[in-house]
Amino acid sequence: MNPEKAVNRPTPEALAREVKQWLQKNRNPKIAAQAKNYFKDYDDVTFYGIDSPKMREYDRALWERLKGRWSLADAVRFCELMLPEKFHEVKGLAVLVLLRFRKEYTPDLFTTIKGWLEKDYCNSWAAVDILCPDGLGTLLKRYPELVEEVKSWTAHPNRWVKRASAVGFIKLAKYGGHLDAIYEVSERLFPFSDDLIHKANGWLLREAGKADANRLEAFLLKHGLKIPRTTVRYAIERFPEAQRKRLLLTTK
Repeated sequence: MNPEKAVNRPTPEALAREVKQWLQKNRNPKIAAQAKNYFKDYDDVTFYGIDSPKMREYDRALWERLKGRWSLADAVRFCELMLPEKFHEVKGLAVLVLLRFRKEYTPDLFTTIKGWLEKDYCNSWAAVDILCPDGLGTLLKRYPELVEEVKSWTAHPNRWVKRASAVGFIKLAKYGGHLDAIYEVSERLFPFSDDLIHKANGWLLREAGKADANRLEAFLLKHGLKIPRTTVRYAIERFPEAQRKRLLLTTK
């Protein structure tokens, strides 16, 4: 490591304190109240009220300070310090920093991510959806042997682990990666009554349809009566209107 970079290297503990101070300083109660409206049923989800463009700008500024100075281990430690916090933006910035180190991801991170989900560190659909498409998805693409393990998450009692079993495949689905596993995951999720799982499953199927629309239509027609209606509606969003109407009727 360059000596100058080593001197200017913030520790994960120091950066965690700094980031929390920045978030508190830039909080916006009006935006926080608006965000909370989307999470009325989540007593443990709290917001500082900082919009996405400002969060992304701050993330870029952090990366300019960290690149070449931090390793994946530093980013993981940073997440361990940040993710248990109750504010959504604290969790979000932690994950954004972690995603900057995708090129360094190793299989050990897979177990770490599962542990975070099991501990409810990602305690909303929004937090799971920041972490899993690129975080878990990168691991699944690089280490295909992990796919079988994620398929088993569909039966996990924790709703966030279960949602991750679908959302982790989102980026891969769009480009036709692991479609056999994706459709197996989707089918395994049908029986659960959780609306957040229905929506994640529909999102997954919609992305899979971008790679192979005919396969998606055949899957929906085959399993129609077993598929929650929310899942069907999300899955067919990109089909032409006439096709959507036909599929809604034939999958009742």
